[in-house]
Amino acid sequence: MSLAVQHVTPQPVPPQAQQQMVRMRDGILLATDVYGADQDRPAPVVLARLPYDKNSRYVFFEKIARRFTEHGYVVVVQDVRGKFRSQGRTLGWTGEVDDGYDTLDWITRQPWSNGVVGMFGDSYYGFTQWSAVAGQHPALRAIVPRVTCTTVAPGIATYDPGSGRQPLWLEGTTYQAQVWTDNDIHEFEIDLARRPVAAAYEEAFEAIGKRSAGFDLIVGGIPLEPYNGPHPYDARPVPVLHCVGWFDNLGIAHMRDYTELAERPGWAAVQYLIADTIDHENYFLEDAPVSPENDHLTDDAALERMLDLYTGPAIEFFDVFLKGSARPESLPRVRWKLGHVGWRTSGTWPLPRAARIELHLDDPADAAGTVPGGTLTERPPAAADFAPWRYDPDDLVPSAAADTFMQLRDHADERPVLDRDDVLVFTTAASETPLDLAGPVHAVLHAESTAPTFDVFVRLLDLAPDGTARLVLRGCAQADRPGELEIALGHTGYRVRPGHRLALMIAGSDFPNHLPNSGSLESPWLTTAPKASLQKLRTGPAHPSRLCLTVLPESGE
Repeated sequence: MSLAVQHVTPQPVPPQAQQQMVRMRDGILLATDVYGADQDRPAPVVLARLPYDKNSRYVFFEKIARRFTEHGYVVVVQDVRGKFRSQGRTLGWTGEVDDGYDTLDWITRQPWSNGVVGMFGDSYYGFTQWSAVAGQHPALRAIVPRVTCTTVAPGIATYDPGSGRQPLWLEGTTYQAQVWTDNDIHEFEIDLARRPVAAAYEEAFEAIGKRSAGFDLIVGGIPLEPYNGPHPYDARPVPVLHCVGWFDNLGIAHMRDYTELAERPGWAAVQYLIADTIDHENYFLEDAPVSPENDHLTDDAALERMLDLYTGPAIEFFDVFLKGSARPESLPRVRWKLGHVGWRTSGTWPLPRAARIELHLDDPADAAGTVPGGTLTERPPAAADFAPWRYDPDDLVPSAAADTFMQLRDHADERPVLDRDDVLVFTTAASETPLDLAGPVHAVLHAESTAPTFDVFVRLLDLAPDGTARLVLRGCAQADRPGELEIALGHTGYRVRPGHRLALMIAGSDFPNHLPNSGSLESPWLTTAPKASLQKLRTGPAHPSRLCLTVLPESGE
């Protein structure tokens, strides 16, 4: 029986939108909706360029447009090249610089446009904003990239594209195969435990009748060149409102963009940050696990509530930088939510009063047992020690969520994973007072393996008094030699409540989110017999494995 594939095709254009086919410099026409246009009243424009069908409920632009047009903006939403109603080759992360420039140029020539444009949107339509920044069109005056980054390319880059080798993001590869094969989206479920793994995707392409050029680049290890102009960091600065999710699977890379640009004089003056306790699909920690009445993907009332929070900061930002109806001083430079507490403001991030502390991994002999395992302590261990852990390609460690784009929708209890005998766990003592994490977190691990290549996955979890464990942060690295690994876990704002403890988990696999290591020099995509291996974590004075946290003083705020 052939693989079942659900083909997602374009939804109808809503009556309040005017669709036009906009010509690019090479003659390709891109399907473009215009909301709220009045040629007698030229207005600033909010543009979004996306690959998920401009008229789908998934992107909810019919509802988003109403919120912007009620505040005096024209809204333009476009299917990017090769997607849905737009013409051209289907290949993501390329061509968006020129198409963005040409679209901006078209907008400035319309009678309903006053020549001032801002851009808005999540994920890939955050990437198209950065592509437009690289194009340096003078009409682009501000952007609001949400849960995105300048460097994302599924399967090629995942948590932290600036920090060296990483395991391949299998979840992102599936996205590439489903979204970037042709104009439609093709939803399917394949057996990722099949060997070779590439054969599972070949079955999907056979069922679709076409294949994804982007997938072939991933399997071939061929990087994409997204910018045919300057990198956005080197382009003309424009005001940016970074909307970051502490639980977003692109959060590490997004915060890398923010911190990098905050150090560049031209960009620093126009950087703004909103960091919320959300995941990639805009589920909130305070609602997790999400009940049906709070699930905006299925409940229309929940969607309306979410969209007010989703669009409000962007409207406020555009009122300053597109309309000029408010002054920049009216906007806090940093708005961030402390998980389990609420919103805070600051002039900078990380916070000036935040301090770095190091928790050393100790008692490694207990780390492979059940929780509490080894210890995390501020006192460095006096003697050298080690803990082994195994990688078994036939018994892979389950991922924190089957779909990390919706990490908080279920916000699963990971205690069963912590108690596996192929992971290492180190925990703090139960906190007597609140411990507020506020800033970057990373782990420094001294590791080695019997294999020529090995992966290290790290999760930081909140271990509650009832024994349940839920994810706070995660990161990963790939190595081909013994030594020190510095693994970024990202930034967070999170309160560890009294009675709770932090747990650090170390594993050799993360399935199905990441491609299992071959354990050899064979391609992990093509191997039919991945090899088991034994890893070793070293601790002690000569090998100070440790967890580095950024925390607030005990006084809190």
